[in-house]
Amino acid sequence: MNKKLIYIADDEINICNIIKSFLVKAGFEVEIFKDGRAILEAFNARQADMLIIDIMMPEIDGYSLCLQIRPISSVPIIIVSAKDTEPDKIVGLTLGCDDYLTKPFSPLELIARVNSIFRRIKLDTNHSIGNKITKIYDVTINLDTKQAEVKDKAIGFTGMELSLFYYLVNNKNRAISRSELLDKVWGFENEVETRATDDMIKRIRKKLIDAGSILKIDTIWGFGFTIKDKEGCYEEEHNKMENI
Repeated sequence: MNKKLIYIADDEINICNIIKSFLVKAGFEVEIFKDGRAILEAFNARQADMLIIDIMMPEIDGYSLCLQIRPISSVPIIIVSAKDTEPDKIVGLTLGCDDYLTKPFSPLELIARVNSIFRRIKLDTNHSIGNKITKIYDVTINLDTKQAEVKDKAIGFTGMELSLFYYLVNNKNRAISRSELLDKVWGFENEVETRATDDMIKRIRKKLIDAGSILKIDTIWGFGFTIKDKEGCYEEEHNKMENI
């Protein structure tokens, strides 16, 4: 079995070396870069299976790197940054990163997140066999191309957003708890960072609205979320639900 190739970009070489040592021990092939332009050029020459990047880098910063990578690839991207405010995280996730870890961090937690993303990709790939296209209301999900569209217009979901959205669609008409989403989509068995689900649902809703979709994701107050596919179900459940 070929090893997964991971590119790391951070101008702090000590951090690069620490991350690399743990990833190599975990069975990954790793290459490190000191700035955003170097990792972008390497990626264009040979696409990696994952990128782990800082935000504040010379040449091309992490945000700009995400903007340049996303139109050409759905490769999973993890941002590791000292910028720890909620707006920083939201910007990173909105621009297309799949996870965001603030410095200082535990290398073991990073490994857990890396494995979680690869697990999720494998599950998506296995599930897509024989069932690559799913339609609900005016939204079409193509698991082969990792795209969701409304009337042939791409919605622009990130890989993680698509996984969460697809999980809700695949479990439509059922209440899905936040902890279940953390477990099945993020791969966290413990109830941690529950706001991550709410923040991502907000972004998914906005992208659906911007694309002109009529599909709704309802919040079950104090529990989680659901997508209904039956006529009139939203009105029937209105008093039980509350939008974020």
